[in-house]
Amino acid sequence: MAKPTGFLEVDRKLPAKREVKERVKDYREIEVTKDEKTCHQQATRCMDCGIPFCHQGCPLGNIIPEFNDAVYQQNWQLAYEILISTNNFPEFTGRICPAPCESSCVLGINKPPVAIEFIEKNIIEKAFESGIVIPRIPSARTEKKIAVIGSGPAGLAAGAQLNYAGHQVTIFERADEVGGLLRYGIPDFKLDKAVVERRVELMKQEGISFKTGINVGIDIPVKDLMHDFDAIVLCGGSTVPRGLPIPGNQLEGVHFAMDFLTQQNRRVSGKEVIDKQITAKGKHVVVIGGGDTGSDCVGTSNRHQAASVTQIEILPQPPRDRHPSTPWPNWPMILRTSTSHEEGCEREWSIVTKEFIGDKNGQLKEIKVVEIEWITDSNGKQTFAEKPETERPIPCDLALLAMGFLHPQHSGLLDDLNITYDERGNVKCTNYQTSIDKVFAAGDMRRGQSLVVWAISEGREAARAVDEYLMGTSKLESKEVGKLSLTV
Repeated sequence: MAKPTGFLEVDRKLPAKREVKERVKDYREIEVTKDEKTCHQQATRCMDCGIPFCHQGCPLGNIIPEFNDAVYQQNWQLAYEILISTNNFPEFTGRICPAPCESSCVLGINKPPVAIEFIEKNIIEKAFESGIVIPRIPSARTEKKIAVIGSGPAGLAAGAQLNYAGHQVTIFERADEVGGLLRYGIPDFKLDKAVVERRVELMKQEGISFKTGINVGIDIPVKDLMHDFDAIVLCGGSTVPRGLPIPGNQLEGVHFAMDFLTQQNRRVSGKEVIDKQITAKGKHVVVIGGGDTGSDCVGTSNRHQAASVTQIEILPQPPRDRHPSTPWPNWPMILRTSTSHEEGCEREWSIVTKEFIGDKNGQLKEIKVVEIEWITDSNGKQTFAEKPETERPIPCDLALLAMGFLHPQHSGLLDDLNITYDERGNVKCTNYQTSIDKVFAAGDMRRGQSLVVWAISEGREAARAVDEYLMGTSKLESKEVGKLSLTV
């Protein structure tokens, strides 16, 4: 590395954030977009560690020490080329990835790890600002036509890679805008939609065709797609939310988190909300589920000016530091405080919701909860038991269910294809190929609910599998191929 002693001289520093009292009044991004000086300083902290475990920690296999070194040398062109060789959308992961690479950073054994995500975002923003990012148009085209169903991160990555291979790619999206979860799931204060639109426009210039407002299997018969395209890649995501089958779950005021978030994203974009308005303004909000989606509901409720926001989680509170059960370089189960939590939220753990209670008009007014104790039996299996005399009500006018997703929607496209599912209800694949010869799947639809960075990785790997299927061989980059080459 250019400065081997940098990690001894520079402390970890993250990008500046807008003040809470200012940012809760709007939906603009919370973090400062770009800070070249700090980025350059942070890049010096990357050690000459010998074996860069950050490669393994990153689902994309990003070549992190090399782009850190390029940033230190202020060679932004090289830094961009290294970064984009493994990651199609660093402007997304640089904003919303939980950075598993940082948990695997060798420096993180006894010091705060390198600020990899921050550096990544600065590289791509500098590249766009400098005009380094230009359309990557294939020099030659094949005669193969490919349909990608779903324009979330997996679909976009698969489409981009297949286009680079020279195939004619059409991406179908049932919503009115491209992006899937990026567009209508993640709030603007974490990912400004202009960032998504910028990338989509670039992909159009590269030759990809987008068709929005089309629900394949309903608006277009499956048999037409099978006839018109040489291969199909299913990237529809895991879209069936996990419900809460307890008394009162049909009361007015009980909603799935994604319905709440989607509506707000539409409002911010100036789009009409056709369904009944879900608002947290002046209400006592309880978010059920402690993950990222729940956190997004907290931040959105704060911006709605909720009377109170409480987030409850069935699992016990994680430790603040690494537990021996998740040693370095594994992803640690630790307490994480998001920017939304910083804005105001009561958080409770080891809580089970027993009942939604409404008034005579059918409007939710409170929820009944109970504290639980987690028990591990002799076989290591965990169960829980209710703690005596801990049952209590929590005032609640709006309950948002953020407990994850079960599997992709089966009715329509997937059932019409007569696709084979795995034991969890996801699309079953072998090397990304489904039970149907020319149909492939990637992302949450195949893997189950996961991170955006995993979706991008899935899309890239599926694209290589499709290219090999169509052409017999593929020159597309592969994380697995990269691993092999490093060990030879």
